[in-house]
Amino acid sequence: MDVILGATVWLLLQVIGIFVWILIINIALSWLVSFNVVNTSNRFVYMVGDFTHRITEPALRPIRNLLPAMGGFDLSPVALILLLMFVERLLIGLLV
Repeated sequence: MDVILGATVWLLLQVIGIFVWILIINIALSWLVSFNVVNTSNRFVYMVGDFTHRITEPALRPIRNLLPAMGGFDLSPVALILLLMFVERLLIGLLV
């Protein structure tokens, strides 16, 4: 039973880690597009941006609804990363 729990926690930690990296890529790409460093008319840039937006938006939307408007700053990715780190710590606590 401990092996199954350990493997399940490991898998969940890996999925959370991949999701955090996709979230970071989404943030970086949105900044690069905003400052005209990359252009979304490039097919690869568009595909990466569309993929990361589709993956992260369902998790970010409820957080955006809860957080107050901060002008041009979107703090929902920071809140989501902190929440995911909290969940990681809880999962690691299951193994200890």
